[in-house]
Amino acid sequence: MKKYLAILLLLFSYLTYAQEQDVYKFSLEEAIERALDSSYVSLNARRDQAKALKQKWETTADGLPQFNAAVDYEYNPKLIVTPLPAEIVGGEPGTTVPVTFGQRQSMRATATLNQLIFDGSYIVALKAAKTFLEFSNNSNEKTRLQVRQNVVSAYANALLVESNVDIIKNNAAKAKENLDETRKIFENGLAEQEDVEQLQITYQQVSNQLRNAQRNLDLSKQTLKMVLGLPVDTEIELTDDLQSLAQQQLADFDLLETQLQLEQNVDYKIADNLVQQRTLEWQLERSNALPTLTAFANYGTTSFGDEFVFLDSETQWFQFSTVGVSLNVPIFSSLRRAKRSQRAEIAMMQAKTDFKQSVEQIKLDFNQAKSDYKFALENYQTAKDNLNLAERIERKNIIKYKEGLSTSFDLRQAQLQLYDAQNQYLQSMLQLINAKTSLETVLNEPDIN
Repeated sequence: MKKYLAILLLLFSYLTYAQEQDVYKFSLEEAIERALDSSYVSLNARRDQAKALKQKWETTADGLPQFNAAVDYEYNPKLIVTPLPAEIVGGEPGTTVPVTFGQRQSMRATATLNQLIFDGSYIVALKAAKTFLEFSNNSNEKTRLQVRQNVVSAYANALLVESNVDIIKNNAAKAKENLDETRKIFENGLAEQEDVEQLQITYQQVSNQLRNAQRNLDLSKQTLKMVLGLPVDTEIELTDDLQSLAQQQLADFDLLETQLQLEQNVDYKIADNLVQQRTLEWQLERSNALPTLTAFANYGTTSFGDEFVFLDSETQWFQFSTVGVSLNVPIFSSLRRAKRSQRAEIAMMQAKTDFKQSVEQIKLDFNQAKSDYKFALENYQTAKDNLNLAERIERKNIIKYKEGLSTSFDLRQAQLQLYDAQNQYLQSMLQLINAKTSLETVLNEPDIN
């Protein structure tokens, strides 16, 4: 009996442990770290980097020795017949005799070595591959910044809905308490039916808001799971709270004094990469007018006969080899190369114009993000003060209503004002968190490596 009891306890402990492991607990920083490592977007961004690295080596390999081997087998059921003058074999002059040349079967094995000696386009292609790798790295950096921003937004939004559910639950409990008290007073003939109806409207609205908020909580957490790269049916628990996160944003006033360093901005880096790429594409088109020089060497062996005897040791094989160089000089292409070069030059000029526009856009984004952050700080403090006022007004109206100094309509208006202030306060915290994150993204401040 003790043995079975021990087994049951062990099994129960294992099941409890398994259930605990199925729940993921994340602080905001842990959620960011998880998303940067394992989100769908991050995984594919790293794969893009790996592809760019492979492409760089692929381009480099074009200028390295290329070695190929080939084996050819031919079978001729019908050999070509060639007419020859008959007098060669003692025939009548002026006539011909059919003669068959060759063997019905032949096999040849060849090994060929090619080496590029000079090609202007290859030199440009090497530079382009390096630039493309830098572009891929910068794109990955931009992706990671966006992933971080998306995690902060989704995490804070889930906390907002969680806080909203708690607030609405408390409001619903108060509304129910006021409704029950007023209903008892009405039943005793000391209140009017309208008072009951006014409070009943408030209670029903708050109850509907609560059910909707609970549904939104599930959806907001599912959104966060998607950003983190987790299945939507995974259980997660958020260990940070919205108010603490908002307070952390208030503590970093130095961010407002940070100056924009354009060279550190990832959009600046990407725009610069595009200019380099278009410039190299233009140089590539111009290099197509240069000659190319390649060297080659091959070695082979061949055999033939009327029967398939190529695997026999007695079969005679005949070796051959060739060594040489090949020079290709472009002379005239009916202006095709010139027009391609001109088109590439126009694309380069467009990229330079886009670069100037990107620089101005980055400055605008920085000024906008800075302004939004300042407004979010001010709005948060205002919303916090307004919430305190709304709470005091509601408490006073409850006291007045119970003492018969105000109507149920006045109480309802005070409650609605409180609910609006609560919502504004929650929204101001979310706005503050998102505004600071946007400013950090423009400044490329967060460590996402």
